[in-house]
Amino acid sequence: MPVFEYKGRNNRTQAVVSGELTANDPAGVTAQLRKEGITPVSVREKKMTVNVMKRAPKGVPLKEVALFSRQLAIMLDAGLPLVQGLRILADMTPNKIFKSTLTDVYTDVEQGSSLSEAMRKHPRTFDNLYTNMIAAGEAGGILDTILKRLTAYAEKILKLRGALISASIYPTSILLVAVAVILVILVYAIPIFKSLFEGLGAALPLPTQIVIAISNFATSYFPFIIAGFFLAGMGVRSYYATDNGRRVIDRLLLNIPVMGNALRKIAIARFARTLATLFTSGVSIIEGLDITAKTAGNVIVQEAIFTIRKAIEEGKTMAEPMRASGIFPSMVTQMVSIGEQTGELDTLLSKLADYYEEEVDAAVENLMKMLEPVMMIFLGITIGGIVISMYMPIFSLIAKLAGG
Repeated sequence: MPVFEYKGRNNRTQAVVSGELTANDPAGVTAQLRKEGITPVSVREKKMTVNVMKRAPKGVPLKEVALFSRQLAIMLDAGLPLVQGLRILADMTPNKIFKSTLTDVYTDVEQGSSLSEAMRKHPRTFDNLYTNMIAAGEAGGILDTILKRLTAYAEKILKLRGALISASIYPTSILLVAVAVILVILVYAIPIFKSLFEGLGAALPLPTQIVIAISNFATSYFPFIIAGFFLAGMGVRSYYATDNGRRVIDRLLLNIPVMGNALRKIAIARFARTLATLFTSGVSIIEGLDITAKTAGNVIVQEAIFTIRKAIEEGKTMAEPMRASGIFPSMVTQMVSIGEQTGELDTLLSKLADYYEEEVDAAVENLMKMLEPVMMIFLGITIGGIVISMYMPIFSLIAKLAGG
């Protein structure tokens, strides 16, 4: 979706506000602004420029945002004014980027802006989900409650993120270590045996000849092999940066045996937790799905959520497109259907999130248990095969000497 820059005037304070919003068209931005009590003055699409030589500014870790949310909620619950709480937290924060952000937010709020308006100016720290929930909390007079929900949500997402890292990085690391060990044996150990066999003039069995040929290739082209791995990694990364590449790789990841199941459960847990948190906090289902799609972490799941959003706009139920997407298991679609019929969708989404977060823990644990013996078998067969092939000529020589 395109990003639009806007300027407007707050209907309550008459303060001039500006920021960025994501919508299908300028009319969508205008509608969002009017909902927040802002009269738009100008709306224009932001021109996206990419400078590959310049690094994007760093954001603030989610863990620090969660801690800020918890501390501000405690202060508001204790009766401390919002401006004073923001100033105290800005002074306390050790992170220089976050300190600068909170100082800007505190200044804007002190000058009459709402907290959500002030936070919208810092999208790398406070995303759409965060600012929309803050706006809902301000409108309903339950800002402290919303901050507590944001804290709980951030902690759940951090847990899911850790599971995702374990599910993806662990097997990759093990495989890289295995390849490195095999390369070291081929480049440094096998040439010693080769010199020994040449000195003895021994006839080499076929397995030994194959291993030595592979060793000769690895030794001669070792720098090129390392460069090849590096270029392959860069190539995959560049391909993933394209729309088509991300779609292909994300679909492939979801279909990998065992690991794909864990990634799918992580995506479903994140979907249910995010949408439940937004829906409970008073954000509309359409806007909630839009925000949830952008936090899905997988483009296939993201497209499925956008399809659900479009279907709801057309007057359909949420369960129908979920069932048709093929992403969500039947239990999820059935629970959502029941939630729509009973008016308890937020409650059932929270239960789904709890269930799938437990399923994620079990899936990642099973993945680790399965990978360890698989990698041990792989290393045992590969390294064992190399060692046996190297000792076969020695055994043949010993047999000849014993017979002679």
